[in-house]
Amino acid sequence: MTQQTHVVQVDASNQRSLRERLNAEDFQWRKVPYASFSVKGQDVVATLYESGKLVVQGAGAEAFLGRFVTGTPVAAKAKRSVPKEDSVAALDVTTVGSDEAGKGDYFGPLVVAAVRLEPDIARKMREGGVMDSKQLTDARALELGTALRKTVPYAVVRVDPVDYNRRYPKYSGLNAFLADLHAEAIRQVALPGVRVLVDRFAAEAVMKRALKGLDIVLEQATKAERNMAVAAASILARQEFLLGLAELSDRFDVPLHKGAGRPTDESGVRFVREHGWEALEQVAKLHFKNTGKVRARVS
Repeated sequence: MTQQTHVVQVDASNQRSLRERLNAEDFQWRKVPYASFSVKGQDVVATLYESGKLVVQGAGAEAFLGRFVTGTPVAAKAKRSVPKEDSVAALDVTTVGSDEAGKGDYFGPLVVAAVRLEPDIARKMREGGVMDSKQLTDARALELGTALRKTVPYAVVRVDPVDYNRRYPKYSGLNAFLADLHAEAIRQVALPGVRVLVDRFAAEAVMKRALKGLDIVLEQATKAERNMAVAAASILARQEFLLGLAELSDRFDVPLHKGAGRPTDESGVRFVREHGWEALEQVAKLHFKNTGKVRARVS
């Protein structure tokens, strides 16, 4: 079933009655930061924040609203739920976002970062020009990444090429590997009941399986970088990837190019000629087609 997110403003005069109605039902009550209360039921999680915003998430979100909100004095406000196309970018809820860098780059590490953002910080970041790292220059990504590390709770998981080449063959494919790395980062910053947003890179079951047992509200969406938490994570991941690539370039005194195109092949040829085939695993993801291209050019 399709996951949904609705945000409804509940007047102070109606919050007590809503709590009483929910208390009479078979919900699991949970503690969530900055929330008056949070309940979890079958296919739905509802959290009433101190601001009066009721966030209802899950496949059963509309049914929940119809039963517990529609028909009460706040029913008219239920129509103000965040439209589905805008729910990903909404800044009303504390959100953990994660993103990766380096998965399409032959040289350098694979990096996943996760960031937990409170609504007020997210709004300031949007006003300050934080955006998906793919829209930033390398210099700007490095600059913003340094600032973010001083500002928000975050986790960075970096898999350098030697470790990558050892671990990758143990997975059925890159998506399963990525899911475990996302889960590792998310678990470091997630709080009970928090919303977690991941850019959808595989079937939803892959990420759900990796996060099994974690008390979160998981959402997966395409172009999730329009959410500030995911955008911030993308910047941190890219910053760490760029730092890792620069470290390897300096260590071996060979300029290692980003991506997987012709300049990358040229770097690979030069690297092998200067350092030999055995050293290539220290800087490159060997299962890429670039390895064959380099081999064809180096006798």
